[in-house]
Amino acid sequence: MKSVAVLGLGRFGRSVADALMDGGAEVMAVDSDAELVEEYSDKVTYAMVADLRDADDIKSLGISNMDVVVVSMAESLEASIMSIMVAKELGVPKVIAKAADRQTAEIFRKVGADDIIFPEEETGKRTAYKIISNSFLEFFDISDTICIIEMLPKDSWVGKNLKELDLRRQYGINVVAIKEKDEVKPVSDPEIPLKKDNPLLVLAYKKDVKKFQ
Repeated sequence: MKSVAVLGLGRFGRSVADALMDGGAEVMAVDSDAELVEEYSDKVTYAMVADLRDADDIKSLGISNMDVVVVSMAESLEASIMSIMVAKELGVPKVIAKAADRQTAEIFRKVGADDIIFPEEETGKRTAYKIISNSFLEFFDISDTICIIEMLPKDSWVGKNLKELDLRRQYGINVVAIKEKDEVKPVSDPEIPLKKDNPLLVLAYKKDVKKFQ
């Protein structure tokens, strides 16, 4: 189970936190607004109040133990920069920062952010699913219940074909296409073995994503 700290509970931060919890991650949600933190205390693993402009407050959160930190308050440049710098200083392996524009993104990169995102709410969901599973390359909403995921084959799938894997029965998913050298090819022969570096396009119900991530 991955542990993720979401710093800032604006619309994007809440979207990421919700999707991470749905995907089975351990989530720490942090904001300076005590009422908002209280509202989220039953929705995430931990909910904490902190002044994210203050290095000592950030260090007191214990984020050094997190796999990922998501800095989601682009509207507060000071808090974002401080959070990124402290997270990297504490050795967090991956820091993802929300940026309002390209200029801000460049600043965040210079102070240590590993990934920059320019989000709307759906970007938050895609980010969450990519954090949860290292094999997910992209996540696309089709409807409230259905999604398409671009993913690399799991190690246990490599060398086996779709017929013997029977992914529909095992996970409730359908492989609709395979990418080879950036070319998307519909599945025409279910007996061709899967290759490690050829991503799959998978149609799935969102409720089934946990089964195969």
